[in-house]
Amino acid sequence: MWKKLLVSLSILILGVFAFGFWFSSFLPDPEQKQLLAQTQAGDIEYIQNGLAQTRGRILAVVTSSSTMGNSDKKTGYELTELARAYYVFRANGFEVDIASPLGGQPAVVIDGDDMGAFDFAFLNDEVAQSKVNNSLSLADVSAQNYAAVYFVGGKGAMFDFPDNVLLKDIVRELYQSDAVIGAVCHGPAALLNVQLDDGSKLLANKEVSAFTNEEELFLIPDARNVFPFLLEEELIAQGANFSGGERYLEKVSVDGKLVTGQNPWSVWQVAESMIKQLGFEARPRQVTAEENSVDILSVYEEDGFSTALSHMRSILHTSESSVDKLLIAMHGLVSVMEWDFPKTLDLLRLLHHAAKGDVSAGRQNIHSSDFFSRIAFTSKYMSSGNYDIA
Repeated sequence: MWKKLLVSLSILILGVFAFGFWFSSFLPDPEQKQLLAQTQAGDIEYIQNGLAQTRGRILAVVTSSSTMGNSDKKTGYELTELARAYYVFRANGFEVDIASPLGGQPAVVIDGDDMGAFDFAFLNDEVAQSKVNNSLSLADVSAQNYAAVYFVGGKGAMFDFPDNVLLKDIVRELYQSDAVIGAVCHGPAALLNVQLDDGSKLLANKEVSAFTNEEELFLIPDARNVFPFLLEEELIAQGANFSGGERYLEKVSVDGKLVTGQNPWSVWQVAESMIKQLGFEARPRQVTAEENSVDILSVYEEDGFSTALSHMRSILHTSESSVDKLLIAMHGLVSVMEWDFPKTLDLLRLLHHAAKGDVSAGRQNIHSSDFFSRIAFTSKYMSSGNYDIA
């Protein structure tokens, strides 16, 4: 009996380590990550060769909240949701000012595992850092100076956006002057409680996307006790036609000059849709590996494995394209947590083909020498429910 037990335990342990090593092969190579962290704005062609002429100014607003209400849970604005939009606006000819309810240096949420070239460039950009670390107070903002306003996500927005009178005045004035209003993830909390001069609510009958109940409650099961409300429910209560997409995949709604996105993976499209609503064609940009993976996962959810595999192969066939295998792996882990094993198997098969595709294109970067640190990294995701998605 004991012998069988030991054999079974040994097989289980070996299986866990084998899975951990396999999963770790999809993690970014530490050396490449270190090089990526040194990215400067001038290193990115899209930014470096942005439009020289100024088309106007866009105001980006971030939360001043550093904790979730009266709890000790830390929060702030989401770096990726500011950095990527910031450079899309700049590359398309718009100056960007950054404001917050209180002004000064707001708290920031930086998830190192989601950071890409644009995000590190923002951290290394002295001008951008000066703007965000010395953010304008809303009390000092004149709405008439801006062609658009963009509300950055971050869970803190749930606490200091909905009832801020100054913020409401800015939204009302810009909306009624036919300016563009953009918001992503928890940023649409800024649209709550805005009453127009005719007495109607801004949100009435507007198509809006934002962080969904499903996304919120999966990450924070007691979210109803943490937040004053759930964003999806409150947007609907104030008359919005809520448009939610697949969990943790891109979803953007455009209703006239109002542009809203569901989550961090929607930032690129929100920013570029805002440029379009401002009357310009957004400059072409190299699609990121993360965006490709989101696209593949969206195709999978809509049309199944075979179509997603075919779509992934067409992406990898392009010499400059790649996919973010870690993102697909994370969706696979989520499906395991939900006991959805058919989906897990499908995503594992996609990962297998993604790895093969990267090898054939010479883009595979797996270093087994980093085995134990990668196993630890994997364990963090498998054992912790504390995912920080704004």
